[in-house]
Amino acid sequence: MSINHRWLTLLAIIAATTFCWHVAARGDDFSPKQDTLPVKPPKDATVLFDDRGTNLMLSKDGGEVDWPMEDGTLVSSSGKGGNNTNHIVSRLHFHDADIHVEFMLPEKGGGNSGIYIHGNYELQIFNSFGKENPNQGDAGAIYGFAKPAVNACRKPGEWQVYDVRYRAPRRDADGKIKEPGTITAFLNGQKVQDNTSFEEPRSVYHPFRYGATPYLEKIWERQKKTETGPVFLQDHHAPVRFRNVWVRPLDDRAFLYEPEKE
Repeated sequence: MSINHRWLTLLAIIAATTFCWHVAARGDDFSPKQDTLPVKPPKDATVLFDDRGTNLMLSKDGGEVDWPMEDGTLVSSSGKGGNNTNHIVSRLHFHDADIHVEFMLPEKGGGNSGIYIHGNYELQIFNSFGKENPNQGDAGAIYGFAKPAVNACRKPGEWQVYDVRYRAPRRDADGKIKEPGTITAFLNGQKVQDNTSFEEPRSVYHPFRYGATPYLEKIWERQKKTETGPVFLQDHHAPVRFRNVWVRPLDDRAFLYEPEKE
């Protein structure tokens, strides 16, 4: 074997090893640690909200959120309108990503809220504690698509945690889905969704279709072309608490959206 050939072989091995390490680092085996809360964000995550002053969440108008902040947590609020559309939206836009959200259900009421990924696909938050046969409206469900595999919901008043691996749908040049997206999700240490596939959103009440604002309409048009978008925390007239929210992009397409620069 010539020296040049040996070098080429060595470089190929190094490249393959680096690639394999990169894939492993991104976590092909998605099994998040949820036994101790709060969970420390990994170094390659972007923190959207924490109790140390980080807040990359905006109102659906693109301004400051008007949800109250109590003891370092954000508390879902319908605000003055009271029509269940006072969602908050991240400045971070991403393509494929791992999403981490810690939340607490209120002691009274249904505790209805959710995580709207790209404004289209809702991981349901709801007081489903003790329910024998959870459905698509219960905790752990992808609303309108799939019920949870198990009921992993804890009692109201206890901190709970979602970890979600999201793969965005792939769209063609006309914005039509050519390949479904997928979601794998863990709730409180149990897998509630396992590579569940989805296509176009099914609910008319998601942020881009109900109570949308010019700010959101602009995001939606951009998102259909780029497959990148934000995550929302849902207002559904229940004081659900949120803390320690972060996103770990799985590719190089994430960025902080600044509409004034477009």
